[in-house]
Amino acid sequence: MPDDQQLWGYAEVAAHLGISVGAARNRRNRGTLPAPDDTSVPDRPRWKPATIRGWKPLGQGHRSDLRSNQPEPTFG
Repeated sequence: MPDDQQLWGYAEVAAHLGISVGAARNRRNRGTLPAPDDTSVPDRPRWKPATIRGWKPLGQGHRSDLRSNQPEPTFG
């Protein structure tokens, strides 16, 4: 099936993100996954691979706001 017609369920989304299926479900329930591309089957949302591949999960990446302006401590 061509990639633009293929749809991923929780198992495929979880595998792509490197998380458990339960974690993928929790992310959807919290609203931290993109909106599903197909909701025609109740309780079985499905996403196009491109939707998940193009999405940047919250909490991923460098947090520059966590670094303080204080100099690094020296030991010795």
